[in-house]
Amino acid sequence: MTYYSGFLLAVPAVNKQAYADHATKAWPMFEKRGALRMVETWGADVPHGKVTDFYMATKAKEDETIVFSWIEWPDRATADAAFATMMEDPDMQSMGEMPFDGIRMMWGGFEPVVDVKARTTRT
Repeated sequence: MTYYSGFLLAVPAVNKQAYADHATKAWPMFEKRGALRMVETWGADVPHGKVTDFYMATKAKEDETIVFSWIEWPDRATADAAFATMMEDPDMQSMGEMPFDGIRMMWGGFEPVVDVKARTTRT
């Protein structure tokens, strides 16, 4: 069953390109461990809530943007095996400093309960 690793973090807005570069550089390490897809999204319309929201969850500062991302895996075993070896990878160790505060990043593993797509129309 397909499995997803999801991530939520706050990134300084001035680091948008550095973040994109960092994520692009990380993709080959995930891909060689079996990841099928990686999606990194930059907050464009993220509302502030009164009780809870993405900003509160990540303790985002005023100059930071919310990033929501996920990695698609063929199954949980592949994801677990990948993360078990990721930090030992010399390529990971040579990536340098992250362009965000990793302490405030959240992540988790998810199994789909609904997966629907738009039907294509024929003209």
